Amino acid sequence: MKSKKNKELSPKHIKMMQDAMALHQSGQLDAAEAQYKKLLSVLPTHTFLLASLGRVAFQKGQFDTAVKLFDRSLQIDPDQSATLCAQGAALQELKRYDESIVKFDLAITLDAGCIDAYYNKGISQQELKLFNEAVSSFNSAIALNPNDADAYYNRSISLRKLKRFDEALESINYCIALQPDFPDAYCNRGSILVDLKQYEAALLDHEHAIHLNPNYAEAYYHQGNALQKLMRFDEALESYSYAITLKPDYAEVYNNRGYLLQSLKRLNEAVLSFEKAIAINPYTDFALGNLLHTKMRLCIWDVETKYKADLRIKINNDQKVIDPFSVLALIDDPKIQIKTAEIYINEYYPNNYSFPIIQNHPKHSKIKIGYFSMDFRDHAVSILTAELYKTHNRNAFEIYAFSFGPNTNDEMNLRIKVGVDHFYDVHTSSDKDIAMLAHNLEIDIAVDLGGHTQDSRTGIFAMQVAPIQLSYIGYLGTMGASYYDYLIADPVVIPEHYQEHYSEKIVYLPCYQVNDSKRELPEIVITRKDLGLPETGFVFCCFNNTYKITPTTFDGWARILTQVEGSVLLLYIDNNTAKTNLIKEIKCRGIDSNRLFFEGRLPMLEYLARYRVADLFLDTLPYNAGTTASDALRMGLPVLTCMGQSFASRVAASVLTAVNLPELITTSQEEYEALAIELATRSEKMKLIKEKLVANLPNAPLYDTPLFTRNLESAYQEMYNRHQNDLDPDHIFIE
Repeated sequence: MKSKKNKELSPKHIKMMQDAMALHQSGQLDAAEAQYKKLLSVLPTHTFLLASLGRVAFQKGQFDTAVKLFDRSLQIDPDQSATLCAQGAALQELKRYDESIVKFDLAITLDAGCIDAYYNKGISQQELKLFNEAVSSFNSAIALNPNDADAYYNRSISLRKLKRFDEALESINYCIALQPDFPDAYCNRGSILVDLKQYEAALLDHEHAIHLNPNYAEAYYHQGNALQKLMRFDEALESYSYAITLKPDYAEVYNNRGYLLQSLKRLNEAVLSFEKAIAINPYTDFALGNLLHTKMRLCIWDVETKYKADLRIKINNDQKVIDPFSVLALIDDPKIQIKTAEIYINEYYPNNYSFPIIQNHPKHSKIKIGYFSMDFRDHAVSILTAELYKTHNRNAFEIYAFSFGPNTNDEMNLRIKVGVDHFYDVHTSSDKDIAMLAHNLEIDIAVDLGGHTQDSRTGIFAMQVAPIQLSYIGYLGTMGASYYDYLIADPVVIPEHYQEHYSEKIVYLPCYQVNDSKRELPEIVITRKDLGLPETGFVFCCFNNTYKITPTTFDGWARILTQVEGSVLLLYIDNNTAKTNLIKEIKCRGIDSNRLFFEGRLPMLEYLARYRVADLFLDTLPYNAGTTASDALRMGLPVLTCMGQSFASRVAASVLTAVNLPELITTSQEEYEALAIELATRSEKMKLIKEKLVANLPNAPLYDTPLFTRNLESAYQEMYNRHQNDLDPDHIFIE
């Protein structure tokens, strides 16, 4: 656009301008700049010269200078669409994205056909995580130029961030059709296919990207991610190694590599990988939490002194530092736990409006309950819930299972398949396909049995898979998401005055934990001698995972051993480093390491029989025993717990309440230690506790699955009735 402010140029100045433009176009930036400045000394208000100097500065990476030069030009004549667009691009390079969007909007106001303004506005909106707005901007750019491959590419990125994977795939397909030699496009499409669970197809795209660019570190990284999903771990490690060779400062690779090494139980190597990720970039998403959880599994306890205080600060500052599951074992604070869950949900599983929100299905004669899990197999969740599915009242309920875990066909898997009315193996289906299936089946109530645990599919619930959605049993805390309506609990795990720390409405059952009343109990006998334990003396035990053992808990155990002469402590250990570290830690506390004994994983009946060898189960804080607590009590072994503030730190107290043994619930570390010592040194009191436990077991609500099922069904009925009557979810109390 020729500015009205610019005077007519003399032939001499026209020649100088042409020479400057020729130098500029040929890339001779310094010479062009000198010629423009020479002209500007004669024509100080010439807008084209100022804008041209701004473009030279931009090309030389002098973005601040470029912004100022564009400003001078626009002050003389503000009606320059191209200059506004160029200034927006310079502001974008300075990461001043909000300001750049203002400039792009002004450019569009002056020239509705300014493709670059729409495109660059979309880029700035992406940077600001305004993904819906970015999609709209890219759509406008594409409408003006349907052959703009870059616009299709970046639109696919925003659509992927919005979890609109099918649309993202369609957009990147257009990009590749227009530009078939674009390696970034193939890499991006591969990542979208991973989101859609099409892992083999994703690998082909990553391989093609690498074929086009053999030095493409990002393609190797994403190839490793796809291979990890296919459980081809050795190949995944190889891909990550290639990526690191090409890009040694690639923090995300080290983080994902550490996660893979965790899965391979190469925990020491995982620690080094996470530490490397953090050293490269301290803000690598969730790397700190991955590191801390792995260290806790290894009983490396510098977590308390080096990281814990900082962890609280970072969570309160909305930083993506730790996943919700890992924080349960580190910080007993429901305010911190809901904050952590909200950060995680906002990053990975925000509300996904791929489908219209279900207002209601037609009223069914039988309420359709959908249980969603990746653990319909020999797993702690199924060990607890197996009888529940079959026990449901088929006159009032129809039971569906959606399995996105491995189809193991083990005894537990087959039992659950028989126990439900409909079993759907959906482990290769995308979240959207599973949600569509549930919609078509008109599921009324969807129950997430995994929550924030490994390989769960929260994305299904983010799509509003059913009119009523709730979380139960697999994850002991709030999901932190608005699309979960209810959380199953009881008055012990969530007292009413703690409700504000949960995003869900609370369903209060008399007893939180379901169990399997038909569970086979062992006839085999395991003796102290079998485990290498001394024939005499009091045996404390804890079969919780090692990540639940904190220095504070271990300090207490050491003091208990000191006060109970001849006592020993039997622990469950799944790695040698943890064993070595616990031996070192007990020595540091002045106790003979021969008083520590370690046991690993056993077949189920042997595992249960092992409880009979011990005298008292010592629980952990802040992450209590759950399944292990009910297993110990079932085998006649009393469990001593210290109750904290959060769901996970109160679940053992709930279990003890459900077998009528409240005398084993303490509320302080001092009380916990004193009671452990008293029970170990006063044999008559210990005997009375054990006799009471054995007497309570036949009628304990904890193991009364039909009673639990009736209570749960009452809650389901109340949820359903509220929804049918257009009432919002509210806390539910089942007496």
